[in-house]
Amino acid sequence: MNETRWIYIDGKFLPKEEAKISVYDHGFLYGDGVFEGIRAYEGNVFCLDEHIDRLFLSARAIALEPPISKKEFSDIIVETLKRNGLKSGYIRPIVTRGKGDLGLDPRKCPKPSVLVIADTLAIYPEEFYKNGLEIAIVATRRNLPTALPPQVKSLNYLNNILARIEVNRMNVGEGVMLNSEGFIAEATADNIFIVRKNVIETPATYHGALPGITRNCVIELARKDGKEVLETALTPYDLYTADECFLTGTAAEVVPVTKIEDRIIGSGKPGLITCRLRELFKSITSTRGRKY
Repeated sequence: MNETRWIYIDGKFLPKEEAKISVYDHGFLYGDGVFEGIRAYEGNVFCLDEHIDRLFLSARAIALEPPISKKEFSDIIVETLKRNGLKSGYIRPIVTRGKGDLGLDPRKCPKPSVLVIADTLAIYPEEFYKNGLEIAIVATRRNLPTALPPQVKSLNYLNNILARIEVNRMNVGEGVMLNSEGFIAEATADNIFIVRKNVIETPATYHGALPGITRNCVIELARKDGKEVLETALTPYDLYTADECFLTGTAAEVVPVTKIEDRIIGSGKPGLITCRLRELFKSITSTRGRKY
Protein backbone atom coordinates (compact mmCIF):
# COMPACT_ATOMS: atom_id res chain seq x y z
CA MET A 1 0.00 0.00 0.00
CA ASN A 2 1.35 3.42 -0.99
CA GLU A 3 1.91 5.83 1.86
CA THR A 4 0.59 9.36 1.61
CA ARG A 5 3.31 11.88 0.86
CA TRP A 6 2.93 15.30 2.48
CA ILE A 7 4.11 18.36 0.57
CA TYR A 8 4.73 21.75 2.13
CA ILE A 9 3.35 24.69 0.14
CA ASP A 10 3.24 28.23 1.55
CA GLY A 11 2.51 27.42 5.16
CA LYS A 12 0.45 24.24 4.69
CA PHE A 13 1.18 20.53 4.50
CA LEU A 14 -0.94 18.92 1.81
CA PRO A 15 -1.28 15.34 0.57
CA LYS A 16 0.66 14.79 -2.64
CA GLU A 17 -2.58 14.46 -4.62
CA GLU A 18 -3.77 17.87 -3.41
CA ALA A 19 -0.45 19.72 -3.59
CA LYS A 20 -0.87 22.21 -6.43
CA ILE A 21 0.45 25.57 -7.53
CA SER A 22 -1.21 28.16 -9.74
CA VAL A 23 -0.75 27.84 -13.50
CA TYR A 24 0.15 31.55 -13.28
CA ASP A 25 3.14 30.85 -11.02
CA HIS A 26 6.23 32.10 -12.83
CA GLY A 27 8.15 29.07 -11.61
CA PHE A 28 5.83 26.99 -13.78
CA LEU A 29 5.49 29.47 -16.65
CA TYR A 30 9.12 30.50 -16.99
CA GLY A 31 11.30 28.40 -14.69
CA ASP A 32 11.67 31.54 -12.58
CA GLY A 33 12.82 30.17 -9.25
CA VAL A 34 15.54 28.26 -7.46
CA PHE A 35 15.86 24.88 -5.77
CA GLU A 36 18.16 22.48 -3.95
CA GLY A 37 18.54 18.72 -3.79
CA ILE A 38 19.34 17.46 -0.27
CA ARG A 39 19.88 13.99 1.19
CA ALA A 40 18.83 12.66 4.56
CA TYR A 41 20.75 9.73 5.99
CA GLU A 42 19.34 7.82 8.98
CA GLY A 43 17.81 10.86 10.63
CA ASN A 44 20.47 13.36 9.58
CA VAL A 45 19.91 16.06 6.94
CA PHE A 46 23.30 16.13 5.28
CA CYS A 47 24.97 19.55 5.02
CA LEU A 48 21.63 21.29 5.57
CA ASP A 49 23.15 24.69 6.38
CA GLU A 50 25.34 24.60 3.27
CA HIS A 51 22.36 23.76 1.06
CA ILE A 52 20.21 26.50 2.58
CA ASP A 53 23.04 29.02 2.16
CA ARG A 54 23.40 28.08 -1.52
CA LEU A 55 19.62 28.28 -2.03
CA PHE A 56 19.54 31.81 -0.62
CA LEU A 57 22.58 32.84 -2.70
CA SER A 58 20.87 31.53 -5.85
CA ALA A 59 17.74 33.48 -4.92
CA ARG A 60 19.72 36.66 -4.30
CA ALA A 61 21.47 36.32 -7.65
CA ILE A 62 18.10 36.47 -9.46
CA ALA A 63 16.66 39.20 -7.21
CA LEU A 64 14.28 36.77 -5.51
CA GLU A 65 13.75 37.18 -1.77
CA PRO A 66 12.48 34.07 0.06
CA PRO A 67 9.55 35.04 2.30
CA ILE A 68 10.93 33.03 5.24
CA SER A 69 14.25 32.96 7.09
CA LYS A 70 16.97 30.34 6.74
CA LYS A 71 16.07 28.97 10.16
CA GLU A 72 12.40 28.68 9.23
CA PHE A 73 13.34 26.96 5.97
CA SER A 74 15.50 24.44 7.82
CA ASP A 75 12.73 23.73 10.32
CA ILE A 76 10.21 23.17 7.51
CA ILE A 77 12.57 20.69 5.82
CA VAL A 78 12.92 18.69 9.03
CA GLU A 79 9.17 18.79 9.66
CA THR A 80 8.50 17.59 6.10
CA LEU A 81 10.76 14.58 6.65
CA LYS A 82 9.07 13.80 9.95
CA ARG A 83 5.55 14.04 8.51
CA ASN A 84 6.55 11.65 5.75
CA GLY A 85 8.17 9.22 8.17
CA LEU A 86 11.46 9.40 6.29
CA LYS A 87 14.72 8.73 8.09
CA SER A 88 16.57 8.55 4.78
CA GLY A 89 15.49 10.15 1.54
CA TYR A 90 15.67 13.10 -0.81
CA ILE A 91 14.43 16.63 -0.12
CA ARG A 92 13.60 19.25 -2.76
CA PRO A 93 13.18 22.78 -1.34
CA ILE A 94 11.94 25.26 -3.92
CA VAL A 95 11.36 29.00 -4.04
CA THR A 96 9.42 30.31 -7.02
CA ARG A 97 8.75 33.89 -8.08
CA GLY A 98 5.12 33.22 -7.24
CA LYS A 99 1.82 33.88 -8.95
CA GLY A 100 1.74 36.69 -11.48
CA ASP A 101 0.36 37.24 -14.96
CA LEU A 102 1.36 35.92 -18.37
CA GLY A 103 4.00 38.59 -18.80
CA LEU A 104 7.66 38.27 -17.85
CA ASP A 105 7.77 41.17 -15.40
CA PRO A 106 8.60 39.76 -11.93
CA ARG A 107 7.08 42.88 -10.36
CA LYS A 108 3.70 41.35 -11.20
CA CYS A 109 4.46 38.53 -8.73
CA PRO A 110 3.80 40.07 -5.30
CA LYS A 111 4.80 37.08 -3.16
CA PRO A 112 7.26 34.21 -3.76
CA SER A 113 6.12 30.68 -3.04
CA VAL A 114 7.97 28.13 -0.91
CA LEU A 115 7.63 24.39 -1.45
CA VAL A 116 9.35 21.41 0.18
CA ILE A 117 9.03 17.88 -1.21
CA ALA A 118 10.50 14.82 0.54
CA ASP A 119 10.51 11.35 -0.95
CA THR A 120 12.59 8.24 -1.47
CA LEU A 121 15.52 8.48 -3.86
CA ALA A 122 16.42 6.46 -6.93
CA ILE A 123 20.21 6.16 -6.92
CA TYR A 124 22.75 4.62 -9.26
CA PRO A 125 22.70 0.80 -9.24
CA GLU A 126 25.34 -0.80 -7.03
CA GLU A 127 27.04 -2.27 -10.12
CA PHE A 128 28.10 1.25 -11.14
CA TYR A 129 29.96 1.71 -7.86
CA LYS A 130 31.52 -1.73 -8.22
CA ASN A 131 32.42 -1.58 -11.91
CA GLY A 132 32.22 2.11 -12.79
CA LEU A 133 30.03 3.79 -15.38
CA GLU A 134 30.56 4.98 -18.92
CA ILE A 135 30.28 8.64 -19.83
CA ALA A 136 30.41 10.65 -23.05
CA ILE A 137 30.95 14.26 -24.02
CA VAL A 138 27.74 15.82 -25.32
CA ALA A 139 27.31 18.47 -28.00
CA THR A 140 25.11 20.74 -25.87
CA ARG A 141 27.33 23.41 -24.32
CA ARG A 142 26.95 24.75 -20.79
CA ASN A 143 25.10 28.06 -20.53
CA LEU A 144 27.29 31.12 -20.91
CA PRO A 145 27.97 32.66 -17.46
CA THR A 146 27.02 36.02 -18.95
CA ALA A 147 23.62 34.60 -19.91
CA LEU A 148 22.76 32.41 -16.91
CA PRO A 149 25.34 32.06 -14.13
CA PRO A 150 26.04 28.35 -13.50
CA GLN A 151 26.28 29.07 -9.76
CA VAL A 152 22.51 29.68 -9.76
CA LYS A 153 20.61 26.42 -9.26
CA SER A 154 17.52 27.62 -11.03
CA LEU A 155 14.28 25.92 -12.01
CA ASN A 156 15.23 26.51 -15.63
CA TYR A 157 17.15 23.28 -16.22
CA LEU A 158 16.55 23.00 -19.96
CA ASN A 159 20.27 23.26 -20.71
CA ASN A 160 20.97 20.13 -18.67
CA ILE A 161 17.86 18.35 -19.96
CA LEU A 162 18.92 18.80 -23.58
CA ALA A 163 22.28 17.32 -22.65
CA ARG A 164 20.53 14.44 -20.86
CA ILE A 165 18.56 13.67 -24.02
CA GLU A 166 21.88 13.16 -25.79
CA VAL A 167 23.07 10.91 -22.98
CA ASN A 168 19.96 8.77 -23.33
CA ARG A 169 20.46 8.46 -27.08
CA MET A 170 24.07 7.38 -26.58
CA ASN A 171 22.98 4.86 -23.91
CA VAL A 172 25.68 5.83 -21.43
CA GLY A 173 25.51 6.64 -17.73
CA GLU A 174 26.24 10.37 -17.82
CA GLY A 175 27.22 13.17 -20.16
CA VAL A 176 29.99 15.74 -19.84
CA MET A 177 29.20 19.32 -20.85
CA LEU A 178 31.85 21.70 -22.19
CA ASN A 179 31.68 25.46 -21.89
CA SER A 180 31.75 27.81 -24.88
CA GLU A 181 35.57 27.74 -24.90
CA GLY A 182 35.77 23.97 -25.00
CA PHE A 183 36.77 23.44 -21.37
CA ILE A 184 34.98 20.84 -19.25
CA ALA A 185 32.27 22.37 -17.05
CA GLU A 186 30.39 19.52 -15.39
CA ALA A 187 28.22 16.50 -16.05
CA THR A 188 24.50 16.91 -16.68
CA ALA A 189 23.65 16.31 -13.01
CA ASP A 190 27.02 15.89 -11.31
CA ASN A 191 30.43 17.45 -10.85
CA ILE A 192 33.39 15.68 -12.41
CA PHE A 193 36.90 14.89 -11.14
CA ILE A 194 39.95 13.19 -12.59
CA VAL A 195 43.08 11.79 -10.95
CA ARG A 196 46.41 12.18 -12.69
CA LYS A 197 49.72 11.15 -11.10
CA ASN A 198 48.00 11.05 -7.69
CA VAL A 199 46.76 14.65 -8.08
CA ILE A 200 43.00 15.20 -8.02
CA GLU A 201 41.69 17.76 -10.51
CA THR A 202 38.25 19.23 -11.08
CA PRO A 203 36.93 22.10 -13.24
CA ALA A 204 36.97 25.48 -11.52
CA THR A 205 33.50 26.92 -10.99
CA TYR A 206 34.29 29.83 -13.33
CA HIS A 207 34.46 27.29 -16.17
CA GLY A 208 30.76 26.58 -15.68
CA ALA A 209 30.64 24.10 -12.80
CA LEU A 210 27.98 24.36 -10.13
CA PRO A 211 29.68 24.68 -6.72
CA GLY A 212 28.32 21.32 -5.62
CA ILE A 213 27.93 20.57 -1.92
CA THR A 214 29.21 17.02 -2.41
CA ARG A 215 32.00 18.40 -4.59
CA ASN A 216 33.11 20.74 -1.82
CA CYS A 217 32.97 17.95 0.78
CA VAL A 218 35.10 15.66 -1.38
CA ILE A 219 37.69 18.39 -1.95
CA GLU A 220 37.85 18.99 1.81
CA LEU A 221 38.09 15.28 2.62
CA ALA A 222 40.78 14.69 0.01
CA ARG A 223 42.95 17.52 1.31
CA LYS A 224 42.56 16.35 4.90
CA ASP A 225 43.64 12.91 3.68
CA GLY A 226 46.86 14.40 2.34
CA LYS A 227 45.89 14.55 -1.34
CA GLU A 228 46.61 17.49 -3.61
CA VAL A 229 43.47 18.91 -5.21
CA LEU A 230 43.46 21.42 -8.06
CA GLU A 231 40.46 23.43 -9.25
CA THR A 232 41.61 24.13 -12.75
CA ALA A 233 40.92 24.04 -16.49
CA LEU A 234 40.30 20.60 -17.98
CA THR A 235 39.81 19.55 -21.60
CA PRO A 236 38.52 16.33 -23.19
CA TYR A 237 42.15 15.27 -23.59
CA ASP A 238 42.49 15.29 -19.80
CA LEU A 239 39.55 12.91 -19.47
CA TYR A 240 40.84 10.56 -22.15
CA THR A 241 44.26 10.30 -20.51
CA ALA A 242 43.26 10.32 -16.83
CA ASP A 243 44.38 7.62 -14.42
CA GLU A 244 41.02 7.77 -12.63
CA CYS A 245 37.74 9.63 -13.03
CA PHE A 246 34.71 10.00 -10.80
CA LEU A 247 31.53 12.02 -10.43
CA THR A 248 30.08 13.63 -7.33
CA GLY A 249 26.55 14.74 -6.55
CA THR A 250 23.75 14.56 -4.02
CA ALA A 251 22.26 11.43 -5.58
CA ALA A 252 25.49 9.95 -6.95
CA GLU A 253 27.64 10.64 -3.87
CA VAL A 254 31.02 9.50 -5.29
CA VAL A 255 30.64 7.24 -8.33
CA PRO A 256 33.60 5.93 -10.36
CA VAL A 257 33.88 6.37 -14.12
CA THR A 258 35.80 3.66 -15.97
CA LYS A 259 35.01 4.36 -19.61
CA ILE A 260 34.51 7.38 -21.84
CA GLU A 261 33.37 6.99 -25.43
CA ASP A 262 34.80 3.45 -25.70
CA ARG A 263 38.09 4.56 -24.18
CA ILE A 264 39.08 2.72 -21.01
CA ILE A 265 40.07 5.02 -18.14
CA GLY A 266 43.07 3.84 -16.16
CA SER A 267 42.87 0.12 -15.43
CA GLY A 268 39.21 -0.04 -16.39
CA LYS A 269 38.24 -0.51 -12.75
CA PRO A 270 37.39 2.02 -10.00
CA GLY A 271 40.65 3.61 -8.89
CA LEU A 272 42.17 3.44 -5.44
CA ILE A 273 41.79 7.17 -4.79
CA THR A 274 38.19 7.13 -6.00
CA CYS A 275 37.36 4.22 -3.69
CA ARG A 276 39.11 5.91 -0.79
CA LEU A 277 37.14 9.13 -1.30
CA ARG A 278 33.87 7.25 -1.53
CA GLU A 279 34.69 5.56 1.77
CA LEU A 280 35.58 8.88 3.41
CA PHE A 281 32.43 10.52 2.11
CA LYS A 282 30.17 7.77 3.37
CA SER A 283 31.76 8.12 6.82
CA ILE A 284 30.41 11.66 7.23
CA THR A 285 26.90 11.37 5.78
CA SER A 286 25.24 10.52 9.09
CA THR A 287 27.20 13.02 11.20
CA ARG A 288 27.52 16.25 9.20
CA GLY A 289 24.33 18.26 9.07
CA ARG A 290 21.20 18.46 11.22
CA LYS A 291 19.81 15.51 13.11
CA TYR A 292 16.08 15.09 13.63
